[in-house]
Amino acid sequence: MILVAVADDQPLIRAGLKAMFDNVDDLHLVGEAADGRAAVELARRYRPHVLLMDVRMPIMDGIEATRRITSDPATAGVRVVVLTTFDTDEYVYGALRSGASGFLLKDAPPEQVFAAVRVVAAGDALIDPAVTRRLIAEFARRPQTDRPRHAPALGQLTDREREVLTLVGRGLSNAEVAGRLVISHATAKTHVTRILAKLQARDRAQLVVLAYESGLVLPGSG
Repeated sequence: MILVAVADDQPLIRAGLKAMFDNVDDLHLVGEAADGRAAVELARRYRPHVLLMDVRMPIMDGIEATRRITSDPATAGVRVVVLTTFDTDEYVYGALRSGASGFLLKDAPPEQVFAAVRVVAAGDALIDPAVTRRLIAEFARRPQTDRPRHAPALGQLTDREREVLTLVGRGLSNAEVAGRLVISHATAKTHVTRILAKLQARDRAQLVVLAYESGLVLPGSG
């Protein structure tokens, strides 16, 4: 059973998600929150596997709530999926840096929501090419002096692992990485697992951020 929680200041959104999860056997909604501070408390109380987090909420926004949840050892195991509308929200980069494991559109169909929760609960990240392109665009707008240039433990990576991290940073899946480097899918997955361990990253979402912040991948590079 995958435990799920929802944080959104719109009662209609919360009610809709609750109705959806009530009809799925392997997903159980354990609690709801109407603001970011309540979301943090919700995570501490129930330790859900996945918390669906709105960005724009009163008292504390979803970005800060995500940061507090993912940085607290007591709730570090809670995976946050940000609920967003890409045409208005400008928080993709900030959410990723705060530890979000992925994104969902608020108007996503139920089956897509269920699949996303299962993917994130299994330890993977929910980042599709559209999100990666938005991350690149946001990063490209940042002044050069505002871009962290540290290379967090990149010196520990082998040449092949740096190649893999570069491709992950560009939004490629394990299968696409395998095809690009002419290696097996299992080998690509092993490389990603080792990179996660060496860089002490939570998931693929953090690898995308690290790839850009370290300068390994540059905005506009193909």
